[in-house]
Amino acid sequence: MATADDLKFQEFDDAANLLAANPDATTISIDEPVEIPKNQHSHLQEPGREEDDELLGTDDSDKTELLAGQKKSAPFWTFEYYQTFFDVDTYQVLDRIKGSVFPVPGKNFVRLYIRSNPDLYGPFWICATLVFTIAVSGNLSNFFIHLGKPTYHYVPEFRKVSIAATTIYAYAWLVPLALWGFLMWRNSKVMNIVSYSFLEIVCVYGYSLFVYIPTAILWIIPQKVVRWVLMVFSLCLSGSVLVMTFWPAVRDDNRRVAVATVATILLLHALLAVGCLAYFFDAPELDISAPIIPAPIIPAHNGTTVITKSH
Repeated sequence: MATADDLKFQEFDDAANLLAANPDATTISIDEPVEIPKNQHSHLQEPGREEDDELLGTDDSDKTELLAGQKKSAPFWTFEYYQTFFDVDTYQVLDRIKGSVFPVPGKNFVRLYIRSNPDLYGPFWICATLVFTIAVSGNLSNFFIHLGKPTYHYVPEFRKVSIAATTIYAYAWLVPLALWGFLMWRNSKVMNIVSYSFLEIVCVYGYSLFVYIPTAILWIIPQKVVRWVLMVFSLCLSGSVLVMTFWPAVRDDNRRVAVATVATILLLHALLAVGCLAYFFDAPELDISAPIIPAPIIPAHNGTTVITKSH
């Protein structure tokens, strides 16, 4: 039987002789983890880009995503597959809404709120709420504008709901789809381009539209100047979320391409806001006048007709 002393690790003779010849030599034990200095790679990075690299992802986050991708996913025709897109709690949704309304300068919305668990629950209900808010507020605005006119009769315009739904959902899905395809294409051309997933881009666009919900309610105020000021303010908040998210992803591309990409994102975002305000709230007023009554025709006894003028 082997004793406990026989099972212990023992020094080799060569190692003992080396230590006797050089007492100041450094030894490493297999039980002690090797520590890598934190500043070992700091001098290799360009100044001013460490924060951007952290925003776009680190090696640890990439490893986490790879390990997460190794999990078996359900087939796309099952309910469990789509359930993962709505696997989010109320606190996460509120935190992401707060991050879209109060963006932090220089911080990436995807990196801070979305990348850990992108969802479709928040974007879907934000778009649905925005659709009904714009439609109802547009009808109320039209009612208050014509309130007090004797010739005006209020008729609800239900078609505004379908128009708002088509516009909002088309923007929240088609624009991210086009942007995702463009980033994938540029990623094949330029290796340094960081491409987001389609679900992450939809998440960013969906949450960036939340600020227009309270803005649409305030658009009921029958003052065009107030409406346009609110629109510009909301556009700056939501647009800043998009710029701070997608600029780090295209900054390593050609300068003209990067600037054109961000400018196109802002232009489409501005067209949505201006279009909703102009169509649903600032529509031209119709000149509602009294109906014209045709003059009665009275036949005469001598075979001729007499047309009387109506006053």
